[in-house]
Formats: sequence, C-alpha cells, structure tokens
Amino acid sequence: MSLSFTPHFHRLLLRVAIAGVLGLPPLALNAQAKRKNPASKVYVSDVSGDALIDNGELVQDLGKRSVYNAEGAIIETKSTPSDRPRKKTYSTMVYSNGTGAFFDADTRVEMKRFNQEPFTPMRTDMDVEPSISQTQAFLSRGSVGLCTSKLVAGSSMVYQTPHGAVHIRGRKVVIETGSNETKISMLEGEGTVRAGPQDTGGHSVRAGQQAIIRRGTAGQPNSIEISRIPAAESSGLDDKVSMACMAKRTVYFEVRERPVDLSSPTAGSAETAATSGGEETGSTFPGTVTAFDGNSAAPIGNNAVREIVPVAVVPETLPVTFTISPAKLSSH
Repeated sequence: MSLSFTPHFHRLLLRVAIAGVLGLPPLALNAQAKRKNPASKVYVSDVSGDALIDNGELVQDLGKRSVYNAEGAIIETKSTPSDRPRKKTYSTMVYSNGTGAFFDADTRVEMKRFNQEPFTPMRTDMDVEPSISQTQAFLSRGSVGLCTSKLVAGSSMVYQTPHGAVHIRGRKVVIETGSNETKISMLEGEGTVRAGPQDTGGHSVRAGQQAIIRRGTAGQPNSIEISRIPAAESSGLDDKVSMACMAKRTVYFEVRERPVDLSSPTAGSAETAATSGGEETGSTFPGTVTAFDGNSAAPIGNNAVREIVPVAVVPETLPVTFTISPAKLSSH
C-alpha cells in the first residue's frame, strides 16, 4: 500500500528536520517563521478621568506612561460625570508611526488594522514617519484629534465612522461622530472623505475645510457638505489637535533586541512571551504593559527578538531654577 503526503505535511517534516539540525524545538522555529515584523505599539502619554483598553482577551484601565499592542485594541474614554467639566476627561497617546492622538470624553475607537514595516532603530528626523504603515480605525462615537508625522510613500491612514470615512494624508485633523452625522475638520494637510459605501469617488477636503456627513433617510445615501471651518469652532478644534501634537513630542520609538530563551518547548508562544501579570520586564517606562501574543516581537535569531519600544524625549532646554537673594526678600 502506497502512502501519499500533502505539501503541508512535507513542509512540517522539513521544519522538524531543520529544527533538529539547529538544535531548536519545532515550535520555536515556527514562531520565527510566523512573524517578520515587530508589532506596532501605542504609548499612552496622559489620562484624565476613566479610560479602558480591550485587547480581545483582557479589559483594563488605560495607564499613563504605558505601552500596548495597537492592532486590534479597542480604546474607550468614559463619559464625563455631571459634576466634572467635560474638558477634564480625555486621553492622549502616540502610535509607533509617530501619530499623536487626542481622545475626548465618551469616545470609542477600534484599531482594526495597524501594520508597520521594520524601521531603523536610530533616526535623525523625528517629524517623518519611521516606516511604511497601514492604519484602519473605526470611531463609533466621540471625538478624536490627530497630529500625524509626514507619511512616507506607501503608507495609508483611514478612519471610519458609522456614516463614512476619511483617508488622511496629513497632518492635523479632528473627527467627530454622533448618532446622525460625522464632522471632519482638516486644520492642516488634506484628505479624501467618502459618505458611505455608495460614495465611490470621494471628496477632497483641504486645510481650513470641514466635511459634514449626514445620515440619509430610509433607502437614501448619506449626504455630504464641505465648507470652511466655522470661526466659532476653530478654537475648540485647535485645542484638540494641540493636545495631540504635544503628546507626539513626548516620545519617539526605536527597535531594540530582547533576549529570549528558545530552548523552552513553548518558546514564541503566548504563554512563554507573556510575563507575570502581562507586564513587560525591563521596560523603558515603569508600569509599561505589553500583552505578548506571539505577534509582539520579530524573531531575529536563536536567542533574540526585535521589539518596538518607546523612548522619552528629554527637553532641549531644561527648566531654569531661579535663586532669590536675601536682599530681595528683605526689600518686600
């Protein structure tokens, strides 16, 4: 009786053979072959009020100066209590492609896709995106202010809402959505706005313009109106983008190597990669949280992986300490 083997079975036998030659367990080799790029990250620069992050397995409070895997994460800021000013509830964060983001109160964003190509660990121009990235986010409610780096050729950034979507080409934009309409204000740069799936051509929105997408009546497509940003709204929009830009300047990202023990039978798996409590050991920031799910780091050899990590930016001009002389004190 003759036996026939599928191509998948042949590849499995080849993987086992190679692993044996290299002295590695088969699962470790599989982990190396599974992922070439380290996972994209999001760094939380500030949190005021209640905010949560859901990575699909764990829902936890959003922590200031913490870093999380970005792709697939759902970030939500809670509504403002009646006895608290609305502007006191927000979150600011920075994505590893250099985009700063401001999340207003009662805002929910799902990062459906955030892929990033490998980039040079040490860079000189921090105002340019470090590598090609693909961002697709869904804003189901609330308001988001974005301050992007200069996107490199091949990158894309799309934010969807229940009423439409905007393809952002930079650099400062505020997206607000409610039950019946979405408002997209382009403060700097440009983008293409689509009012739902039936709007195949899209509409260009340039600096100083605002697009309002309104839900259509039953059986009718959504409508879109493009006009200048109203003067009465400019100040509030500027505040949101300014918060995003300030967050962007607090941190940049590098790619670093982390030692890993691939002699473990489960090396590269979620069980081995995750540390106690989901907290990353040796982190740049205290309290940094990274859920290593097998896609968080890119294997580069038998005993190391590459990871995207945040690095705090030290101000070029440090605060000056003033000394008041006793003579001045006695004169008052």
